[in-house]
Amino acid sequence: MQKTTLHAEHRRLNAKMTDFHGWDMPLYYTSILEEHQAVRATAGIFDISHMGQARLSGEGALETLNELVISDVASVGEGRACYTMFLNEQGGILDDVIIYRLGRQDYLVIINCANRASDVAWMQAHQRGAVEIRDISEGRAILAIQGPIAAQLLEDILAFPVKALGRFDVVAIPSLGSMAWVARTGYTGSDGFEFFVPDAVAHRLWQQVLERGASCGIVPIGLGARDTLRLEAGLRLYGTDMDTTTTPFEADLGWTVAIHKPSFLGKASLVAQNTRGLSRRLVGFELVEGPIPRQGFSLFAQGRQVGAVTSGTFSPTLNKAIGMGYVELPFAPPSTMLQIMIRGKTYPVTVVKMPFWKAEALKHACTK
Repeated sequence: MQKTTLHAEHRRLNAKMTDFHGWDMPLYYTSILEEHQAVRATAGIFDISHMGQARLSGEGALETLNELVISDVASVGEGRACYTMFLNEQGGILDDVIIYRLGRQDYLVIINCANRASDVAWMQAHQRGAVEIRDISEGRAILAIQGPIAAQLLEDILAFPVKALGRFDVVAIPSLGSMAWVARTGYTGSDGFEFFVPDAVAHRLWQQVLERGASCGIVPIGLGARDTLRLEAGLRLYGTDMDTTTTPFEADLGWTVAIHKPSFLGKASLVAQNTRGLSRRLVGFELVEGPIPRQGFSLFAQGRQVGAVTSGTFSPTLNKAIGMGYVELPFAPPSTMLQIMIRGKTYPVTVVKMPFWKAEALKHACTK
């Protein structure tokens, strides 16, 4: 079982641990509900160091990435980031990643932990020019500080103007040492920041956030609340809501596809699918009453199965059960009424537009 550099800290905090793709990770510290509510109300800190970090530098870095991902990497300026995907030739999703442009030909790619080795090998197999492609995950960590008071807290700790960062901005923080970056990105739907730093910096930052933020209700957050938060925000989970059997268009992520690019792996398949049209699409749905929907549960309409659930949870913020699933295209429009089969009984569900929840643009302050 692999462990992050903060593993002993999670144990000290009596976290309930779980096996996540071979990593011993905190599922929760107090409860999923309390941690979820903390992120929505104040802020929380996540150890997500199980995720992979790859660096592409040198001539050919841009060209390599632009051929491998579906977005237009050339349009991403220095100090900016983009959410995108690797595809196979059939248009199936190999992974969803975030690419951070650190310099002219210098990129940081954040990879899902289960795909770390395969993604790096995939990039190396398709490299162009003199680009150097390295897995830099060892000895490094990723911390996410998410929630409405995250910006104020981090400005107080770092004496650095993180509030000036826009969404998907990334910048080096010299006071944290070399190869230390912060980005205004996250996986919760709330405002927040992610730090890509050496292990020693992660230990220091973890303690500072929890100590300085204690009076404001800032707590450590496990993977359980990370999942309920991302679901409320309508964010997909690779391996659950999409994989090699689904395309970006089917996953309702067509906005990420730069179909105008001359070429990228999988483009021909996407063009063909776009021409013939979709047969299914990922949708969000909600239950007014009934049990929590789980992966694999069947969705019905007009007396027959028309889809299946990929993700489901009880939304603490909305106080109702929500989920995602693939359904036949005629049943994908919002307000469509479906039924879900749960333990032999059917319950009504309504297709709704995602995200289920969106943060308000409010100013928050941490006062003592």
